[in-house]
Amino acid sequence: MFVRTMLALSLSCIFAGTAIAASTAEQPLNPKVITDVAVQDPIDPLAADAASAPAANITAQEQQDLNQASDTLNNLQNTEDKNAAIGDAPASSAAAAPANAVKAAWGLNDLNNAAWYDNIGKGQFPVYARAHIMLNNAHASPGAIDGTSGKNTLKAIASFQQMNGLKPTGTLTKETWDALIAKQGSKPAFIEYTITEADLKGPYAQSIPRDYALQAKMKGLYYTRVTEMLGEKFHMDEDFLKKLNPKATFKKAGEKIIVANIRNEVPEDIHLIVAHKGAKQLYLFNSRNQMIGSFPATIGSASTPSPTGTYKVTGVAPNPWYSYSPSNFVQGNNTKPLSLPPGPNGPVGNIWIGLSKKSFGIHGTPNPSAISKTASHGCIRLTNWDANDLGKKVKSGVTVKFLE
Repeated sequence: MFVRTMLALSLSCIFAGTAIAASTAEQPLNPKVITDVAVQDPIDPLAADAASAPAANITAQEQQDLNQASDTLNNLQNTEDKNAAIGDAPASSAAAAPANAVKAAWGLNDLNNAAWYDNIGKGQFPVYARAHIMLNNAHASPGAIDGTSGKNTLKAIASFQQMNGLKPTGTLTKETWDALIAKQGSKPAFIEYTITEADLKGPYAQSIPRDYALQAKMKGLYYTRVTEMLGEKFHMDEDFLKKLNPKATFKKAGEKIIVANIRNEVPEDIHLIVAHKGAKQLYLFNSRNQMIGSFPATIGSASTPSPTGTYKVTGVAPNPWYSYSPSNFVQGNNTKPLSLPPGPNGPVGNIWIGLSKKSFGIHGTPNPSAISKTASHGCIRLTNWDANDLGKKVKSGVTVKFLE
């Protein structure tokens, strides 16, 4: 059974300690048979044939590409306006907005017709909400769409500016807004969506317990509510989804709600990935050394840093099982190995992109709104949707560079 092969994944990037993560390369696997949920020892898990994993050797041309990309990103970091509006908290009153700010209105037409104005300032405004979707669609992901100014917004704007020949300040200028509008074309930023029977059916979990022993007994680490699922489906912060639909029950098929009109793909020709620790960003470059995409990312921490150096993608495992071993770290009172089932609320979300550095990879998260705002235990953590979009296009052998 395919999902059982995912028992191979032994990951501790999210927690203290070091577990070994096996990746599935593009070649077929030769798994052993697992007859018990509890794994004897996941340190050496069911892995792809070691010969199938690409070597981490870097060619002279790849090194030259890395150097050029590093220069590009260092210049971007140096030109970003660190004093741009980066408030993370939504405006709680009119006093939080500039005097010339347009009164916030969150209806469908209000959102789609939100227009740029000078000195927007910090807070939660329709103009940021529309900008978030246009940035998302231009492959400069702002993370969870919430209509709020913040560092993820600044970084997405700077990435968009870099990719489109504008000075990458991170400030939402009129020139940047016009470029976003031109890229978006006639596509509305927000649309009306009708909740379906399938949306309500799930499957859903009543709750996700913290105890791994209890998680291991579950059929899947599913979403726990419709709004959580819809938030991820439309790349939205769950609270923002509710804000836009104050009268919605999210319990009836046929109910219409306002959602973000987002893309679900990334560009082709991913040649190089740079994980910029300082910026808390993941950048994509093509074979012509042009930046073609960016995502906010959580990359290690001071106590459990990500590796330094250059590695290769070894494979992609969708819906991975998570293997827990107390020989690596102890969670609660669990002293025996456990296998946690797949699901978006699993410790690594619902995808794992393995690297040639053992136990390190790029993966999703059960907490998308916290991306780039918290620390990880060494891995590169993205929102589930960004990680899944990347996983569909990235190939084994793509170079991954960690940049300070």
